[in-house]
Amino acid sequence: MNDIVANCVSHNTDVLIIGGGAAGCYAAITAARLDPSLRITILEKANIRRSGCLAAGVNALNAYITEDYSPEEYLEYVRWDAEKIIRDDLVLSMCKRFNRVVDDLEKMGLVILKDENGKYVCRGKRNLKINGENIKPILSRETRRYANIEVFNHVNVTDIVVVGDRATGVVGFSVDCNASYIVSARAIIVSCGGAAGLYRPNNPGFSRHKMWYCPFNVGSGYAMGIRIGAEMTSLEMRFVAQRCKDTIAPTGTLALGVGAKEINALGEAYGKKYGANTSSRAYGATKESSDGRGPCYLKTVGVTREQEEDLWRAYLNMAPAQTLKWIESGESPSRFNVQIQGTEPYIVGGHTGSGYWVDACRRTTIKGLYAAGDVVGGAPKKFVTGAMAEGGIAAETIVQDLKQTKRTSLSETTSVALEKVKDYERRLTPRKDQVFTTDELEEGMQKIMDEYAGGIGAAYRYNSQQLGLARKEIARLQKVLLFQHASDMDELLRVYELKDRLTVCQSLIAHMQDRHETRWPGFGVNTEYPESDENWEFFVNSRVVNSEIEIIHRPLNKGETFYEHTN
Repeated sequence: MNDIVANCVSHNTDVLIIGGGAAGCYAAITAARLDPSLRITILEKANIRRSGCLAAGVNALNAYITEDYSPEEYLEYVRWDAEKIIRDDLVLSMCKRFNRVVDDLEKMGLVILKDENGKYVCRGKRNLKINGENIKPILSRETRRYANIEVFNHVNVTDIVVVGDRATGVVGFSVDCNASYIVSARAIIVSCGGAAGLYRPNNPGFSRHKMWYCPFNVGSGYAMGIRIGAEMTSLEMRFVAQRCKDTIAPTGTLALGVGAKEINALGEAYGKKYGANTSSRAYGATKESSDGRGPCYLKTVGVTREQEEDLWRAYLNMAPAQTLKWIESGESPSRFNVQIQGTEPYIVGGHTGSGYWVDACRRTTIKGLYAAGDVVGGAPKKFVTGAMAEGGIAAETIVQDLKQTKRTSLSETTSVALEKVKDYERRLTPRKDQVFTTDELEEGMQKIMDEYAGGIGAAYRYNSQQLGLARKEIARLQKVLLFQHASDMDELLRVYELKDRLTVCQSLIAHMQDRHETRWPGFGVNTEYPESDENWEFFVNSRVVNSEIEIIHRPLNKGETFYEHTN
């Protein structure tokens, strides 16, 4: 008999952080520094030493205000790249903190490359070169310096508990053993990353997790908020990354590091034909290939021996598969151009604008619930430093808000959460008549999204009829999943990850159905509305009301005019 109800760990804290990635760690560190009396708890599905997008490291900080550059110029860059659909107040507030975050990281022990004059080595106008293989261990080590930060590793949070109109805690379970967790908190920060795995990936089967975005970020942060009625924004602004073929390694290191240009199979440079922003570059490779001029490449033939060695080292820091491919195949970048391809679409607020609708202080529309990092919408191009900046902003807001916030009752949260724990127990009761495995249901979801909602197989194209079919089929899968059981905790984790992915799929489809234009062609083309339309220069938002997705249109803001809401 399963004993997950009996093995229920109850915990009370002041600040609860869901997700121990870059934003979550920095939020905890900031709150601990500001108020050592606060009890701060991080719940992490993996282990914060090597979790999230920075698990394997990174070789550059892609958001930094270099000399002769300004936060206002960064804002203009983000607005241009996102085709105007951004929150100026959010972008400005984070980019004004980029350099402060970098200084802090260096003090923690991150190696940032410097020239002979002791200045940071820049990579373009907004980037710094770093030795970042150990950036995540550095952040996790910093959390251990504060006695008031407690970390629970290997705990998967499934639901945010709302009592009255306020988020008062969460419920989850251990990935390792038959135990559940109910945590009550005065304030909660969601910082558990964006959504990967909604669509059929480049590499199927055994290699399906060789993808651009962290495969263990399944959209749980979004899904938990969607289910309790939090307002979301710009989910239709998906992200398709342009990557090295097969290894799905970054291409920015080639483009910025050695100036590699995009060329088609005929050797023609096609970049200027489509434009220079992120969406246009992704669209260029897709269009060249669909028009019969593929495959496409980044031209690296002719780089110097020194540049080649720099590339090998850079990829060993963040995507070693690319360096290994060069070595094993003998196709060194100085002698062979690097083939590129688009990934499946992702929902990630760190690169595009998808996520929670928040005020300037990172409060969501649910009282007591805050957001930071990839789950925050309206502020693209935040990358590592922006995610950390938002964690800092959310923590500062909470420290001030808690001065007027009473401690929540653990018993109130527990009474609501126990119903969720009982669902864990129900699912852990074996069933012999289960038709599909959870993996098979996941593949079904990815097939639906790929074919009907603008995946790789559809060349990122979609129309209203296809989206209608996708919505219907995803709803059908959700009903099947209600009766899905698991034989152990690992399988239970897979069931709940799929539940979260399906929740995000439904809201994503609703957003895509509503925006009647093609604003970001590299991320998706609406074949019924193939052009960009200035009449659609507003935010497409949504929230769940009585189990139905309600679409809301919000106007754009300019400069530091803040959006404030009253929850």
